[in-house]
Amino acid sequence: MESLPDHILQYILSNINNARDVAACNCVSKGWKDSMAYIRSLYFPRNSFDNLAGNESSDNIIKRMVSTVVRLQELVVYSPFSCFGLASWLSHVGLSLSRLELRIENFGNSREFFISGPKLDCIGAARNLKSLKLWRVVMINYLPQWDVFQNLRTLEIIGSALEAHVLTAVLLSCPYLTRLSLLGCDGARAFSINLQYLEQCKLIFRGYGNFSLSLTSPKIESLEVHGCNWIRVPETKNLRTLSISNTSGKVYIVDFGHLTALEFLSMRGVQWRWESICKMLKLASEVKHLYMKIESVADYVGFYPFPEIDFVDFFNNHPKLRKFDIHGGMFAALCQRNSLKHVDPGFVIPCLEEVVITVKTSLNGGEKISTLESLLKYGKNLRTMVIRILQMNYSQSYVSADDFFNKICRLRYLNHEIVRIE
Repeated sequence: MESLPDHILQYILSNINNARDVAACNCVSKGWKDSMAYIRSLYFPRNSFDNLAGNESSDNIIKRMVSTVVRLQELVVYSPFSCFGLASWLSHVGLSLSRLELRIENFGNSREFFISGPKLDCIGAARNLKSLKLWRVVMINYLPQWDVFQNLRTLEIIGSALEAHVLTAVLLSCPYLTRLSLLGCDGARAFSINLQYLEQCKLIFRGYGNFSLSLTSPKIESLEVHGCNWIRVPETKNLRTLSISNTSGKVYIVDFGHLTALEFLSMRGVQWRWESICKMLKLASEVKHLYMKIESVADYVGFYPFPEIDFVDFFNNHPKLRKFDIHGGMFAALCQRNSLKHVDPGFVIPCLEEVVITVKTSLNGGEKISTLESLLKYGKNLRTMVIRILQMNYSQSYVSADDFFNKICRLRYLNHEIVRIE
């Protein structure tokens, strides 16, 4: 290292970001210490100050380290800090920061439970941010006092408590976002998001799955929503990837615009209204990859069996489908005897290349085998069929699981180049 030219040494050291490593490098020599002033990123893990000696606070140590950097671009702090400490750091490096990530721990301290809002105010000093990531903040009774972030494109809020009006105020300060993630958040029951430049959105709400969402973003391309039972997205002409899931509650209402650009659709959950399933399948007529894992159908009163899905109509209405992943009850709905009685001789499934099917029971095994055979027969471009068989639940009224499995094995033997059993 001593024989390296100064500019090479400076380049190598400037790529170190862990706070402990940076502190160690500062102690090696004057040349190394001078080079550390040109680091671009600083990362403070949660255990950065576990063995802190003396009376100096972690706030002061972080302040001293960031103040020695000429132009810090990224700051990640997972270790505990105070709002006063954060304000003092950002007063030194706020204008140069392009990425800021903070873990704000308030949940275990009742005295500080409601101070996340004031603690966040000083983030406004980093007005040139391009990316902001906040962990475990409480945004309930306080509106952060931020000016508009002109350059902020990515906002992630994780494991936090949010009220709808506070989120609205936050988003008003971030009007140019192209990527928004709310992961593991709770608080309000209804969220309304209006962002004109948003392209990617990931919303995962925790709780009982009874959130409602209204999203207005004309440029949205990718949307993932988990935990909502009412979803409204009217502007969807650019939407290419859509995932809707709810493992704790029911999906009652889905209200989308035309999904003419949609290429991937995933529908998952314990309970969906059948009308919502049919509506999504009708809108997603141009989809290329379809994933369906819905355990049961239910309305506002109770459960009822899966209605029949006509095999021929389904594939005629999804002519561009290339990959099809279907699970359990949804596959059973597709395996109805009547839909395969009268098939037009010219019927084909033109684009289908890969099928993944999960079978949970041997009930109506004959119809299921017939459907699998039909996929092989009419899928002229089918290259892969994966059959996943879960532990069979059957009684005397069911087709024997052993007989059903033997038929599956025979199907695989006759089509060994395509069919695989897992």
